[in-house]
Amino acid sequence: MAFSVHDICEVFFNLEEKYGLNYQEIQGCYPWQLIRMFLYYDITRRTQTFGAPQQQSLSIFDKIKSFTPFVKNSIVHNPFSGGQKKDILIFDHPRKVIYNGEYCDIYSNFLVDFLKDSYSFEVLEAPYLNKHFTKKQSYIKYTDRIQLGSYIYKKFNKVEFTDKEKSLISTVRKELEDAFNLEINLEWILTIHILNFTHDYKKYTELFKKREPKLVFVVVAYENQAIVAAAKDLGITVVELQHGTITDYHLGYSYPKKTRLNGDIKYFPDKILTFGDYWINDETCPIDAKNIIPIGFPYFESQSKDFINIPVNDNQVLFISQGVIGKYLSKVAFELASELKEHNIIYKLHPGEYATWRENYPKLVEATSFDNFKVIDNSETPLYELFAKSNYQVGAFSTAIYEGLMFNCKTFILDVPGVEYLNDLINKNFVFKITNVNDLINNLDGFEPSEYDKNFFFKNLDTKLLKSVIDNG
Repeated sequence: MAFSVHDICEVFFNLEEKYGLNYQEIQGCYPWQLIRMFLYYDITRRTQTFGAPQQQSLSIFDKIKSFTPFVKNSIVHNPFSGGQKKDILIFDHPRKVIYNGEYCDIYSNFLVDFLKDSYSFEVLEAPYLNKHFTKKQSYIKYTDRIQLGSYIYKKFNKVEFTDKEKSLISTVRKELEDAFNLEINLEWILTIHILNFTHDYKKYTELFKKREPKLVFVVVAYENQAIVAAAKDLGITVVELQHGTITDYHLGYSYPKKTRLNGDIKYFPDKILTFGDYWINDETCPIDAKNIIPIGFPYFESQSKDFINIPVNDNQVLFISQGVIGKYLSKVAFELASELKEHNIIYKLHPGEYATWRENYPKLVEATSFDNFKVIDNSETPLYELFAKSNYQVGAFSTAIYEGLMFNCKTFILDVPGVEYLNDLINKNFVFKITNVNDLINNLDGFEPSEYDKNFFFKNLDTKLLKSVIDNG
């Protein structure tokens, strides 16, 4: 049986309402909030709702080879070293891209630039694929020490569930297994997440007591609940920086009212700074609308300026890939290139697909023999240049789809799992939903999108508003 994203989310929401899962305290924490996204990704993968992400994994040799620098970083870039107090701590996104000739986190880099002259701050950087890519800076410390400690902690500790806790876990596990026809080792999943949280919460509490920040900024709060919890318990305001698409079906942000039996979601940030007014529905977000603040997307603002007015190729179609739906999208791209020889087809891979696309997408390999087809498997070609030169874009639910709309790309969304994320755009006729290549061909020129306010998606940086957030907490 095939499951849609809507189906899976509704099972989660109903269980949360039925058993009050977001408020069930086990072993001193609220573990359902800890595992919610992990479990969602696991179920979507195992039910083949989504394909497996294509990002290259680390080999055993790579992991062994990286252990020494992991230990070195824990000492040399120890986040606990030094006695300075800091006004602000920033936990940035681990994945870095080249921007202005250097690796950086595109979601928090603007904040660093804003703070440099007037505030004391520190950036806490987690490794990405066990490496650090940014240039060494005095204000950057690494979280390797905390991650290494968590690894060791899990080796020497275990969780002993009470009979009451075991009964609840067994009941929820059975309902999940019946709903999705899967075996789910819920007790193991809970154990790993509880141990991680227990260790990390303690260490981040120590760090915050040492640095005494008034604000903590974090990218991807739903993967950093220990940071959020430790800060909030010490009365420190936690502000999340938007890093991607936020919808009513994104379980990192969506908590419908029936799932919020007691109001507060313990491990949710106090405020979220968004790219624009569009992004969060306060009916499903568990914080007040006044704390959802449209600050802008400075990376897009800066990078798009060079390309916004360059000539468009009327016959260029840009495909925006993602690892979890690439098997569907690559097939449509191949078929389109086969049918429309006069059109220029560009297939832009996600960075996580660069190393593996030849093994995973045989239709793409075959399509590269066509004169009108090109695969972009590097980050040297600016994405915004591709948008600017393309008259059409085709994709699923990547944040890049919204960026393409900013360049007036006529947009087609393939009806694959996750299409629910873009229901709002489809219903407003900003984009057109297709089921196959014939749908695409038949509507390529006929579809006329409704007008939309581009600033609604990505506004320019509002420095006054940002300063107000920083100064007033």
